[in-house]
Amino acid sequence: MLAVFKREFKAYFANPLGFIFLAVIFFFIGFGFYQMFGAGAPMVEFAVLFPAQVGILFFVIPVITMRLFSDERRTKTDQVLFTAPVKLINIVLGKFLASFVLYAISFAPTIIFQIIVMSFVSVNVFYYIYALIGAMLFGAALIAVGMFISSLTESPIISIIFTLVANVFIMFAGSFAGMISVPSTTNNIFETVWAFILKTFVNFLNGMDFVNVLSSFSNQALALKDIVFFVSITAAFIFLTERSLEKRRWS
Repeated sequence: MLAVFKREFKAYFANPLGFIFLAVIFFFIGFGFYQMFGAGAPMVEFAVLFPAQVGILFFVIPVITMRLFSDERRTKTDQVLFTAPVKLINIVLGKFLASFVLYAISFAPTIIFQIIVMSFVSVNVFYYIYALIGAMLFGAALIAVGMFISSLTESPIISIIFTLVANVFIMFAGSFAGMISVPSTTNNIFETVWAFILKTFVNFLNGMDFVNVLSSFSNQALALKDIVFFVSITAAFIFLTERSLEKRRWS
């Protein structure tokens, strides 16, 4: 796993991809802090900055996941991975960790920003830590989703398009749920079944509302259920990625 991690992490900086990703995140986080500070901060808790950056994360994370497996499949180097004396789960985890570490590095400037805020006012540093944990778990879940989609196609372009579509769905899942009207009364069995289907679908959409869960990390509290939510999503898609590769290995 360590060898795969090193190989993948170095690959991000063997071309401009890694540098571009970091530059984009640094810019938006820095610009967000500049606006917050100029609007009256540091009286504003720095933790509110993370949820404000959700939109850009939905669109830039697919950039670092698009090539994880699709590029290997396109260049036929995936056969080397399949025949290597390494378990598939270790390959998946190595690639996942490479992307996640790159993502984590992109939040390094927030430590400096938090120190700047603390030099002006007394703040509870745990609020920042809670928000940072939420941002890391949120990113891990999105990376796992993107990695799974990358394992399904040999085209990085198709991978990034479908990952963007999935992220847009996740971004607006809560809004979609609010647009669906579930009948409160039914007159026959068909309406009852239809109401049940709608209610189940609405619950599913609400359950996929990553943004709402992320926002809870900035509410000055750390809830176990929110941590379990993101960890479960991440673990599920890592498992699905491993299953996808296992199926290709024997096909």
